[in-house]
Amino acid sequence: MSDEIRLAAARVSDLAAVMRVMDAAFDPAYGEAWSGAQLFTLFALPSARVALAWDGERPCGFYAARIAGPESELLLLAVDPSDRGRGIGARLIGDWQIWADAQGADDYFLEMRADNDAVHLYARAGFSECGRRPAYYRGGDGVVRDAITMRRSSTGM
Repeated sequence: MSDEIRLAAARVSDLAAVMRVMDAAFDPAYGEAWSGAQLFTLFALPSARVALAWDGERPCGFYAARIAGPESELLLLAVDPSDRGRGIGARLIGDWQIWADAQGADDYFLEMRADNDAVHLYARAGFSECGRRPAYYRGGDGVVRDAITMRRSSTGM
């Protein structure tokens, strides 16, 4: 494990690397992980970006986001559990916002399971809850959970 984390736009040839992080990071009990086919579709969209964090030659995190008019939505963000606490999530959020700014976004949104510990990461990045969908997610464990929507505007950056 090195201290030098490199971020780069993912290519279709990186799909296996993205899936490796997704499989490690997303607990199957929640049913949040995307399939390789779902991720593959993002590579064809000019309004979407998938970016990877690399520790040397090993993928350790990624995000997927899209632009819709003046808004950008974070679709997925994951850090390999063995790499959490190294600031990789914050760097991925920063990279997303730099990319989205360059695309003309001025509002940033994400949705997540209400009991997801990542809420603290997003709050530190300036996001705040702006909506809630009761009983929105039904996990593989059979538990129904609320979804929260979080927002950050570029004026608050």
